[in-house]
Amino acid sequence: MTRSFDAIIIGAGQAGPPLAFRLAGEGLFTAVIERRHVGGSCVNFGCTPTKAMVASARAAHIARRAADFGVRVGGEVSVDMRAVKARKDAVVEQHREGLRTSLESNDKITLVDGHARFMGPHQVRVGDAELGAERIFINTGARAVVPPIEGLRQVDFWTPSRVMGVESLPEHLIVLGGGYVGLELAQMFRRFGSRVTLIERHGRLLEREDSDVSAAVQAILEGEGVRVLLASQAVRVEHGAKGLAVVCERDDKQEEISGSHLLIGAGRRPNSDDLALEAAGIATDERGYVRVDGKLRTNVAGIWALGDVNGCGAFTHTSYNDYQIVADDLFGEGHRSLADRIAAHAIYTDPPLGRAGVTEAQARVTPRETLLAKMPMTSVARAQEGGETAGFMKVLVDAETELIVGAAILGIEGDEAIHAILNLMYARARYPVLLRSVPIHPTVSELLPTLLERLEPVAEPIG
Repeated sequence: MTRSFDAIIIGAGQAGPPLAFRLAGEGLFTAVIERRHVGGSCVNFGCTPTKAMVASARAAHIARRAADFGVRVGGEVSVDMRAVKARKDAVVEQHREGLRTSLESNDKITLVDGHARFMGPHQVRVGDAELGAERIFINTGARAVVPPIEGLRQVDFWTPSRVMGVESLPEHLIVLGGGYVGLELAQMFRRFGSRVTLIERHGRLLEREDSDVSAAVQAILEGEGVRVLLASQAVRVEHGAKGLAVVCERDDKQEEISGSHLLIGAGRRPNSDDLALEAAGIATDERGYVRVDGKLRTNVAGIWALGDVNGCGAFTHTSYNDYQIVADDLFGEGHRSLADRIAAHAIYTDPPLGRAGVTEAQARVTPRETLLAKMPMTSVARAQEGGETAGFMKVLVDAETELIVGAAILGIEGDEAIHAILNLMYARARYPVLLRSVPIHPTVSELLPTLLERLEPVAEPIG
């Protein structure tokens, strides 16, 4: 017998719970189905635990640099990984259990533990139970990709989520992948005290960022002792004398990297392949992402897809914005759309990278004239005072409209300072508004007006 609801949400990631609360607030009886932990990747394996551990790694890094600030500490700095994990677990538990309690205490929300599969466009099965609703929302997220490397399945390796359970320090960690996850974890373990080798198959780190960003991040990591191998393709993994070995090909030559542990940071894939989407006729693209329109509606009436599973964003903030778009479409004025969203993200290396809008590489191929300004963090008083002068900031402006179209701040507090630019972009305010502002001293943001004074044409317009 099918149990009927007004709405069903599959997955309690970052878009699911706020949508459930909104649906309940509108008087709709809603089932939230979660097969593992409420909160999704962000709370359990991503943002929350990794940033808690990154904070511990930064504390160790600062302790080792104490003498640079005229501070004496006794003895060698060491890291207790059990204590690091315990602190991280406590932070995660607080978030996860608080969210579960909120869901379970709402009399219009039913939290169902289990794995959902479609039986039809308005019906799903969870174990032996059948649930039905006219509105179904897919919020199942994504998981780590395990690349088809010879021998990989025959050795013990870590995924980013499995790293969160580590209670001992690896002697030599090999990281496959130079994206943001690989970089954050490589730096983190290096600061904990591990030897770290990072292998990237492309010619530079962070391939989707500008080349100057990639080079600066690489210099930061190498300055802390991370060995970086670029244009190196892992072709085989095998057991070795020190634990395991990764055989890489570079310039038609093979090199064997021996280490104690291996971390795979090779990207993510959508959790769409085990939902029986075909039973509901739900379309996906060639990579498995659920196809949606600007309002997050799938090709099947009454079914939406939110969060990482739709391929329209891979961050907590984009997932939450998905909820906002759907809620506005259902209960608001319907003005919100994916088209309104400005691409923006942060990479939590230390120092962090804050990014908004287009890159310089993208601007150089546009038919419109673009202005560019760039400034090193060595010019920022706040960075000098904090002894953290690595990185730079740059901004891109459309010459005709005077609107900011992109920016990157790699440096101390870059993840926060970028919002001064991002907010201006959302307001569609011309750059002279920021140029004429009077920021607070000493901050990173105070140099943004000075930065804008340096605007010059980036290249002749094409076309």
